[in-house]
Amino acid sequence: MFGMYAAHVGPEPSEGGPTGFLMEAARGRSSALFAVLAGFSLVILTGRPQPVTGSPGRQAAGRVVLRALVLILIGFALAALGTSVDVILASYGLTFLLVLPLCRLRARTLAAVAAAGALVLPQALYVIQQAIDEGSWSDTVVEWDPLARITGTDGLLDLLFTGAYPVLTWAPFMIAGMAVARLDLTRTAVLRGLALTGVALAVLGYGGSWLALRLVPHATTAITAASDGGSASSAWWSDAVGDPVEHTPSWLLVAAPHSQTTASLVGNTGVALAVLASCLVLAARMPRLTRLTTPVCAVGAMSLTAYVLHIVGIRVLGIDDSDLPAAPVLLGFVVAAMLLAWAWSHVSPRGPLEHLVNTVTKLARQIR
Repeated sequence: MFGMYAAHVGPEPSEGGPTGFLMEAARGRSSALFAVLAGFSLVILTGRPQPVTGSPGRQAAGRVVLRALVLILIGFALAALGTSVDVILASYGLTFLLVLPLCRLRARTLAAVAAAGALVLPQALYVIQQAIDEGSWSDTVVEWDPLARITGTDGLLDLLFTGAYPVLTWAPFMIAGMAVARLDLTRTAVLRGLALTGVALAVLGYGGSWLALRLVPHATTAITAASDGGSASSAWWSDAVGDPVEHTPSWLLVAAPHSQTTASLVGNTGVALAVLASCLVLAARMPRLTRLTTPVCAVGAMSLTAYVLHIVGIRVLGIDDSDLPAAPVLLGFVVAAMLLAWAWSHVSPRGPLEHLVNTVTKLARQIR
C-alpha cells in the first residue's frame, strides 16, 4: 500500500540517489504485490487449505462475485474523480470474476496456469492492442458495451486490453497468489522455497530482459523511438522508458513495471513472492517486531479503505496541481494512513469500506 502511495504522490525516481531508487522500486512492483495478495484472499474466501464445496462453496463463490462487482463500482467512481492515478480496483474486480473458476485447483496446477499465462498472454495482448489501433472494430464494441455507456469510458475493452491494468496480463499475478495460498506456509521449507523461487523469478525476468536488450540487434534503438520516455537502456527494470506510442516487437523484450510483457510479469511476480516470504518469516521469528509494526498491520487490515482514501485525499487536497515537495507529502499520507487505521482498529476489526463489502456479500447467504 505504501509502495502505491510512493508511486502516486512520492518523489520522482529521476531525483536519483537512495530516494530515487526506492521510488523506482515501488513503481509497478507494489501493485503487482497487491494483485498477488488479492489472489491469496480469493482462496481464503473460497476455502483454505481445501476449497469448500456444496452449498457453502456456492455461497463462497457468490461472495466473491458480489465483492468483485463492488470493486468494479468503486473503481469507476474513483476514476471519475479525475486524479492522475490509474485506478486498479475495477481491473481487480473483473479479474476476480475471470479467475474464480480456478479456485479449486491445487497449488502446482495454479502455478502452471500462472506460468503459462505469463508466457502467452503478453504476446496475445500485443497482437490485440495492435489490432485495436489499426482497426475500427473497437469503436463498435465500445458503442454496444453497456458498461462503457454507463461510465463514459471504453468499458470492458479498457479493462481487458487497453487500460493501465489490462486484465489479460494482470490475471497471472492473481493466479500466482492463489497458488501460494494453497501452500502450507507454516513450514520453514515451504517459505524457503517460496523465497528462492521469488529471487529466481526476479533474476530471470529482469536479468533476461537486460540480456535481451543488449543481445538483440537495434532493440534499444527501436524501443526508444517507439516510446514517449527516455532511453531504453534501463527498460529492463525502470519505467523511465515511458509507454509505447507505436507498436514494435522489440517492446516485448523490456521488463519495465507496467510494460505488460512476459519479462515484467516474471520479474514482478518474483519480487512479490520474495517480499511475501520475507514478511512471513519475520512475523514468525520476530514477534516483537510484529507488535511494533501494529500501525502498519492496521493499514493492511483495511487496505481497501486505505487505497480509496488516498485517492480521495489526492483529489480533495489538489495534490496533482500543487507545488508541495513530494517527500513530505508522501510522509504525510503514510503517517495519516497509519494513525487513522490504528485508531479505527480500536473501534472495529474491519475498515469502513471492508465493513460495507462484508455487508453486501452477506447476500450470498441466500444461495442454496
